[in-house]
Amino acid sequence: MDKIHFPYRSSSHLAFLHVVAESGSWERHDLDVEYDAYISSEDAHKQVADGSVEFVGGNHVSTYAARTRGDQWLYLGQTVSLLDHRLVVRADSGIERLSDLKEKVVATRGNHPGLNNWLFLKQNGLDEDRGEVKLERIRGGNTWEAVRDGKADAALVNPPADLFAQRAGLRVIPLSPLPMVWFTTMSSGRKFVDRNPDIVERFLKGTCQGIAYFKTHREESIKIIRERYQNEGELDIEAATRLWESISKILSPKPYASFEAVGNVYELAKRKDPAAAQVEPMSLWDYHYLRKIDDSGFIDGLYQT
Repeated sequence: MDKIHFPYRSSSHLAFLHVVAESGSWERHDLDVEYDAYISSEDAHKQVADGSVEFVGGNHVSTYAARTRGDQWLYLGQTVSLLDHRLVVRADSGIERLSDLKEKVVATRGNHPGLNNWLFLKQNGLDEDRGEVKLERIRGGNTWEAVRDGKADAALVNPPADLFAQRAGLRVIPLSPLPMVWFTTMSSGRKFVDRNPDIVERFLKGTCQGIAYFKTHREESIKIIRERYQNEGELDIEAATRLWESISKILSPKPYASFEAVGNVYELAKRKDPAAAQVEPMSLWDYHYLRKIDDSGFIDGLYQT
């Protein structure tokens, strides 16, 4: 059995990764995957390059500009292509729709999540650069708590944070999803991929099998999330179910990123570092191995029983 390192960039990925691991999906392909460990963006670039880490579950924004400096990062597959978020406001705020956020303060946190908020609001007519909305980065706590405490007018949140906000008396407004590369990505480096095609194929097969298990084994997956996932605190059955439903809905049975999602994450990359504009959006994506698996009928077969 081959030992593989697959650290995450955000602990939110663990709601999915625990299920993949507990289902035995990687083990069936003779892989012992160490997935329950955090890695920083900088360390991910270094350790993928030197071979001490075989795969990474994130780094969606920094990689394009890094390619201009000789980095050979590759994306081999993408579990989701939609960001399924909601708008959270105070019940007495008078905010009914996105346009009501003009000149209001929206709480954000993190690098990629904050950029997601920037792009979504800009695409919906609220450009931070023009002073049409203010994005306030919150350090510590959750963005919906900043709304509750009067430190911000609104926040964009993902389940189960919407449920927690609702329980705290806040109003949750549904939104259209944002096409985006985020959550768990199967990433590696050109050197490792070229030297280990068998491991790459088995890793992708195991991940595809884990996706199928997550989507088709509802009760078992919810049980694993409740027992193993602690990022949002201890989840009750309603919260764990809300989280499973949200992830299951957007998980791609065939983990190709949509062109819209790649286009949007590319906009984030250019926002973070203008050097990214020198790189073609799809140049970091290599679907050679995934297409081979897909063409064999392996993925379709996972959903036939």
